[in-house]
Amino acid sequence: MNVDINNIEYVLKILKNAYKKSKAPSVTLIADTTGNPFNILISTLISLRTKDEVTIQSSKRLFEKAKSFYDIKKIPLKDMEKLIYPAGFYKVKSARIKQIADIITEKYNGKIPDDIDELLKLPGVGRKTANLVVALGFNKPGLCVDTHVHRITNRFGWVKTKNPFETEMALRKFLPVKYWEIINNYLVSYGQTVCKPISPFCSLCKLNEICPKNGVTKSR
Repeated sequence: MNVDINNIEYVLKILKNAYKKSKAPSVTLIADTTGNPFNILISTLISLRTKDEVTIQSSKRLFEKAKSFYDIKKIPLKDMEKLIYPAGFYKVKSARIKQIADIITEKYNGKIPDDIDELLKLPGVGRKTANLVVALGFNKPGLCVDTHVHRITNRFGWVKTKNPFETEMALRKFLPVKYWEIINNYLVSYGQTVCKPISPFCSLCKLNEICPKNGVTKSR
């Protein structure tokens, strides 16, 4: 084979083909449907440690009651908990969403900031969430790195990092901006189905012959 793992376009072509056979992540589906930063931020917060189907249903129930953070403020905390249940840590998430509603309505006139550093000031908002909101909600460059992206890009040898933050910073230098938005969807899907954390399905991987498999001690 005349290509190597650093041929980004070739690798992403393989990942894209695999992605087409899977379901898009819940937040991506919501973003494609609404394109609203409010919906994207809320659904992303709900999605943390929660299955996609639960995220979609929980978000749908909440969005039927709230179209803005001003609406969120009017919903009693107990009612908020019922709306997003059974999302993981629904009580903590409900309280944080209420906190965020107070901050955004009081400090940002009800409008979600389109700046990563400003988003990171909100309770419960990490770099992955901030990047996702900026990319999907405002169509600005955002590079979402979770455990799948961190693990797989290290296996590829694209980066050599110890945590998702270091991976994001390294990928910002290595990966062309035009691929920032799609890389998370592709690698999350691939990490859930093929390039698993333990004993990945290397025999099924179309990149098997060119992947250095860094850190892989056992595969199927």
